[in-house]
Amino acid sequence: MKSGQASISDIAKALGVSVSTVSRALKNHPDISEETCRKVQEYARRVHYSPNAMALALKQKRSLTIGVIIPEIIHHFFSSVISGIEDMAYGSGYRVMICQSNEDYLREMINVQALIDHRVDGLLVSISKNTLDHNHFRDVHQREIPIVFLDRVCYDIPSDRVITNDFEGARLVVTHLLERGCKKILHLAGPQHLSVGRDRYEGYRQALKENNIPFDEEYVLRCDTPVKLNSRRNQVLALAPKADAVFAVNDFTAVAAMRLLQENAFKIPEDIRVAGFGDDPIAAMVRPALTTVEQRGYDMGREAARMLINRLTDDKDKAFQTKTYPAFLKVRDST
Repeated sequence: MKSGQASISDIAKALGVSVSTVSRALKNHPDISEETCRKVQEYARRVHYSPNAMALALKQKRSLTIGVIIPEIIHHFFSSVISGIEDMAYGSGYRVMICQSNEDYLREMINVQALIDHRVDGLLVSISKNTLDHNHFRDVHQREIPIVFLDRVCYDIPSDRVITNDFEGARLVVTHLLERGCKKILHLAGPQHLSVGRDRYEGYRQALKENNIPFDEEYVLRCDTPVKLNSRRNQVLALAPKADAVFAVNDFTAVAAMRLLQENAFKIPEDIRVAGFGDDPIAAMVRPALTTVEQRGYDMGREAARMLINRLTDDKDKAFQTKTYPAFLKVRDST
């Protein structure tokens, strides 16, 4: 066997396993043991095995390309998601095309059509916060192009999904605040048509209920970005003297709230406690460091890509699944 010209058959013969086992091991298929995957992949690297993308595409009538649509790449969470997607995809012989919706419904629709026009085999999608109509994804499903939704998911399109347990994460952080003696917790909430915003809001309410704290709609402001916080600064500052704590739907809004409060002579956490969600790197850098809930973006991206690739190769008729990552509270100095 010549280096650079090794085939799957060559690898199978050398290792004494079947061609099917080698093929699946190269794609990290769950039916193949980690030990076998490791041996196959190490040997493949040693003999410089490289799948012939064109030959595979012609044989399988696929482009071996995955389309990705995310809201914004600038956020650490979504850049981590992309890293996980790319590591799994490229390691499995797939290329990746990445589009940003920039939180714009029309642009999201354009992205979907552009990726279909480029004949991607499947889509990985986290929907825009301004997406209320899902017909463009329904059209993708009707074309029998598989979709895996992640983080911000759509429940009315048959699909696989990868999410964080947002409800439990919010319940944990609000319970933590209540255990610190807080009773009036201001929630800076996200859009309620988005799964993440709705689930974090419901987790907030559940924690209050479990601790016999009456829910007060006055302490919920629809405010999920620093820009929106600035536009509602007067409402926040009017509520702050009566509130014990602030729980923001994401870390960026929590940090903006901290800055606003500190600029107006509030001491954190002495006067008011602040917590966020997401564990963005900024959470550990601000002072005081921000209590938050960890999201495993890289793992979620990798898992979403794995689910899509398995759907494309082996599991076309398998029941759709939802992979839920547990929420972990990270307590820091802000609470």
